[in-house]
Amino acid sequence: MAHAGGTRPFSGFEWMLAGRYLRTRRREGFVSVIAGFSFIGIMLGVATLIIVLSVMNGFRNELLSKIVGMNGHVFIAPIDRPLTDFAEVAATVEALPGVVRAVPTVEGQAFASSTVQGGGVLVRGVRPPDLAGLDQIAGKIVGGSLETFAEGEGVAVGARLASSLGLLPGDTITLISPRGAATPFGTAPRIKAYPIAAIYEVGMTEFDSAFVYMPLEEAQAYFNRAGDVTVVEVFLDDAERVGAARAAIEAAVERPIFLTDWTQRNASFFSALQVERNVMFIILTLIVLVAALNIVSGLIMLVKDKSADIAILRTMGATRGSVMRVFLITGASIGIVGTLAGLALGVVFTLNIQAIQDVIARITNQTLWDPTVRFLSEIPAEIDWAEVGAVLAMAMGLSLLATLYPSWRAARLDPVEALRYG
Repeated sequence: MAHAGGTRPFSGFEWMLAGRYLRTRRREGFVSVIAGFSFIGIMLGVATLIIVLSVMNGFRNELLSKIVGMNGHVFIAPIDRPLTDFAEVAATVEALPGVVRAVPTVEGQAFASSTVQGGGVLVRGVRPPDLAGLDQIAGKIVGGSLETFAEGEGVAVGARLASSLGLLPGDTITLISPRGAATPFGTAPRIKAYPIAAIYEVGMTEFDSAFVYMPLEEAQAYFNRAGDVTVVEVFLDDAERVGAARAAIEAAVERPIFLTDWTQRNASFFSALQVERNVMFIILTLIVLVAALNIVSGLIMLVKDKSADIAILRTMGATRGSVMRVFLITGASIGIVGTLAGLALGVVFTLNIQAIQDVIARITNQTLWDPTVRFLSEIPAEIDWAEVGAVLAMAMGLSLLATLYPSWRAARLDPVEALRYG
């Protein structure tokens, strides 16, 4: 080993020596225990980060696709006069680049009842072709069909609303609105029964339990709209391009209008999701940091235990840089292998998260995911590989930083003092 001083950086000699230091010996059992806990901590920290970030990405994307997919991206409301020219406005907007569909809509609240029970609902009147073009509705029909709706008869309701009212396709739902016909004694509530033409299930509790879709002309009559609509909803091919779309719509529509978009209507909701995501990232990063600090303590104890060996290596010609690299490889190996193990665990768990939840629910005989509380019918998870790369870089960076001080301390060890007190 006399040639150690002349070896190139990270040579086979240094890797061999680092590997020997990583192997367990009875006399160094406590050091190995610390190294093992460091490995487990980094692995679990990285895996947890990947799982949590993937679930939060899935939450955001699912909520965005459902909320925006059902409600549109840009909303055109009147200012000086009602939107009686909604057909012309919709045709003008649909001709713009990037616009998929413009849907004139009448909205109003009502009380829905059946022979079982009742509850508040939001009634939305749309043209039958527009409803057929909404993939979130037309592609999620679980009962009945939209053909009867297209004939101007019947309404489409969510699966949870139909279940709570005990309704099936063909049954009758009664809608009660406080704004009915004017009488000498005041405004009388309007009560009308409609057959259930179709039942849809989009997988989001808010829409499946509280929305009733009605043909546009029927909704105008029911809510006393004099041939106008409440709003024209504009659907874009890219939800992130609302800024450019708003400018184009304002220039194209030749009448005073008031524009809002999905980012304004849902700003607080998505901002809360982003804040929660950032906080969770910081909290879970601390797990990796604690595990990296365990590497520091383990390496310091290893350096103290191997001080005599270091002194012998130095007297045989090993340079300080060579000694430093040996302990650098020893500590970094724990962090890098733990990070890669955490990557594998996190990806496998994320890809099978729904199956894992079902197994745990069966074993514990409990409902782990209540759709009525968490909006979505199942746990969404979507891996963002750019974020996974950032997590891996962070974990490996912390692991490498944790090895610097103990490695430097080993390299600065005086051979004479080490032999005297080692």
